[in-house]
Amino acid sequence: MYYSSGNYEAFARPRKPDGVDGKSAWFVGSGLASLAGAAFLIRDGQMPGERITILERTDVPGGALDGLEKPDKGFVIRGGREMEDHFECLWDLFRSIPSLEVEGASVLDEFYWLNKDDPNFSLQRATIERGKPAPDLGKFTLSKAAQKDLLKVFMATREEMENKRINEVFGEDFFASNFWMYWRTMFAFQEWHSALEMKLYLHRFIHHIGGLPDLSALKFTRFNQYESLVLPLVKWLKDQGVVFQYRTEVTDIDFDIDATNGRKQATRIHWNRDGQPGGMALGPDDLLFITIGSLVENSNEGDHKTAALLDEGPAPAWDLWRRIAAKDPSFGRPDVFCTHIPETKWESATITTLDARIPKYIEKIAKRDPFSGKVVTGGIVTVKDSSWLLSWTVNRQPHFKKQPKDQVVIWLYGLFVDVPGDYVKKPMQDCTGEEITQEWLYHMGVPVENIAELAATGANTVPVMMPYITAFFMPRQAGDRPDVVPAGAVNFAFIGQFAESKQRDCIFTTEYSVRTPMEAVYTLLGIERGVPEVFNSTYDIRTLLDALHRLRDGEELALPGPSFLRDRLLARLDRTEIGALLHDAGLLAGEDART
Repeated sequence: MYYSSGNYEAFARPRKPDGVDGKSAWFVGSGLASLAGAAFLIRDGQMPGERITILERTDVPGGALDGLEKPDKGFVIRGGREMEDHFECLWDLFRSIPSLEVEGASVLDEFYWLNKDDPNFSLQRATIERGKPAPDLGKFTLSKAAQKDLLKVFMATREEMENKRINEVFGEDFFASNFWMYWRTMFAFQEWHSALEMKLYLHRFIHHIGGLPDLSALKFTRFNQYESLVLPLVKWLKDQGVVFQYRTEVTDIDFDIDATNGRKQATRIHWNRDGQPGGMALGPDDLLFITIGSLVENSNEGDHKTAALLDEGPAPAWDLWRRIAAKDPSFGRPDVFCTHIPETKWESATITTLDARIPKYIEKIAKRDPFSGKVVTGGIVTVKDSSWLLSWTVNRQPHFKKQPKDQVVIWLYGLFVDVPGDYVKKPMQDCTGEEITQEWLYHMGVPVENIAELAATGANTVPVMMPYITAFFMPRQAGDRPDVVPAGAVNFAFIGQFAESKQRDCIFTTEYSVRTPMEAVYTLLGIERGVPEVFNSTYDIRTLLDALHRLRDGEELALPGPSFLRDRLLARLDRTEIGALLHDAGLLAGEDART
């Protein structure tokens, strides 16, 4: 397996790998990583679909990419996925999956046209004082000291950032900036999370720094992620003959590990299906793709009258990885990620409006009609002075195909679930859906005398507590996550958010969930086509200079020394490509401004 970029590799079709007709494939879990891996086996590996089986503990595919109407509860989405132009592996996949909405188009075509016609951007990224615009919304407000902290982290090696927390490498000035507010709420970072992940995110999305204040960097699907991404992919896989085996919990995997030559082979899958133990023996031609860990494991739903519970009990996905990891040091260290629930939990809620008065408050803040069918908030709106640090969003409506036309579906989450609210004097994690609605309505500017009534009868809210939602952000070092294909592995790979890609990509994205299975399939089958490398914006001097300009809120570079020396230096720079780049980025004033 190798990485590539450019049209030559992107448009090439690989030849059929030797011996693929004699191979079969098994996937543990039916999240996006497994669905993508199965698609790559069929499209690029030319494996017959009927030789692929996906094992899933529940009776619904898609993993964290959910979006369902639950009986007796209502519409539920645990999270939302923010996408961008340069999710190279994701779009490589969905260019081949037929759209369910547009005849003759792929999912990528549908997504591309939608975002061309209705580009995303926010008209009010944050509020204070119950719905008022937060000050300096277009600025990052980074002091010189905070800018220096950012530069140090950006320039540091990965090894320097291992096992460090964000608050160990940034000072108080940084945490007081708008940049941190935008960054932490968009990506769900906490001060105690991994400095390494922070660094990886800076490099990965440096080309979108300018889009943070108005979220113009982002793109979204037409409907929720389950209906827009999972359903067309599952339909295509089933059409190819892929077998979905639901209500099957994989409990362990056996390996034959030769300590002499390092050869590692998966030899058996153990499972419980509908409560009955079973399994499958594996030979060297039986490929096994294992999703390890889970950010939505032990999610617990409440309802409008019931609080969601924090489930700290047995966690099957994590227990499976623990059993696997105990068999070889190269299989990772799951406890680094899953034993810190107080630091990895947060809560989300799905609010469905039932009263016509509530959408008017949404429109006042979003400055768009929520019933237009187009972009509404353009991404999250953060309540900057919320004790829970609430962020909420209204995507294009309807967000569900079955959603009544007079209803609006809102998704919100709180980063600080352990502290009392500003209106509801209880921690978010102890609140019913109705009480979470009250807190949200309060910060929306609804008159206090109307809040209780509107929350009781004007909305239906389903809260979800997720104990491991940011587990992959815990401080880590090399080896804590296993390589996608560990050294010596002949018939198995690890996929998903807790597998280690060799590329400089970052987790908590749909892109990473597709990159790891693409690397796994291409490696185990020896597919003669490159896996797209991460977009090279971090090596583009133009992108770096533009990011610097924006991080400085447009302030030009001040060259030290006497004015006559500065003028001579600027005159020399003006005759070079460097000068042109600095001027184009807005970091140096023009000739008139200098004189």
